[in-house]
Amino acid sequence: MKKFIYLFILFFSLETNNLLAQGNIMILKLTYGDVEIELYPEKAPNHVKRFKELADSGKYDGVVFHRVIEGFMAQTGDVKFGNSNNNEYNLSRAGMGGSDFPDLKQEFSDLPHERGTLSMARSQDPDSANSQFFICFKAASFLDRQYTVFGRVLEGMEFVDKIKRGDENNNGSVTDPDKIISFK
Repeated sequence: MKKFIYLFILFFSLETNNLLAQGNIMILKLTYGDVEIELYPEKAPNHVKRFKELADSGKYDGVVFHRVIEGFMAQTGDVKFGNSNNNEYNLSRAGMGGSDFPDLKQEFSDLPHERGTLSMARSQDPDSANSQFFICFKAASFLDRQYTVFGRVLEGMEFVDKIKRGDENNNGSVTDPDKIISFK
C-alpha cells in the first residue's frame, strides 16, 4: 500500500511539474488571495496564446472587474479602459476596450461553462473576442458553444467568490471595483 501511495504522489508531482513546465498553469493574484488557473491550449490555442501574451507583458495587472453579476460571472480584461495603472483608465468606459491586437476568431468547443470556467467575452460577433474574459460563479449552460472556454480555476475559487458585485439594475456594473493585482 505504501508503494502505491508513493507511486501516486510521484505521478501527481510529475504531472503537476509537466503542466507548470508547459506554462498551462497561471496564478491570478487578487486582494483576497491567489487563484490557480489551468489553461486549455489544446481546445483554444489562439485564445490561450493571446491570454498568455497579455498576462506575460503585465497588461492584466491593475485591470478592474468592471462587470460582476451575482450567481453568474465576474468579467475583467479590458486592458485599454479598465487598467487602473494606465493613462486611458476610465471606469465609465471599462468593458468597451480591448488590446492593440486584432480580434480573435471563435474557438468554440464541447467544454461546458461550469463553476470556475474562464471564457472569453465578446460582442454579438462570434469572432470579436480580444482581451476581456470572465470567470463563472456557477454553471451557465446557455453559454456553451457560444463563447470560447480557454481555462478553469483549479484552486482559489473562494477568492473569486469575494469579488465585489455590481449593480443588478445596471447590468452588473461595479463602482469602486476590485482589480487584478497580477497574473503570472
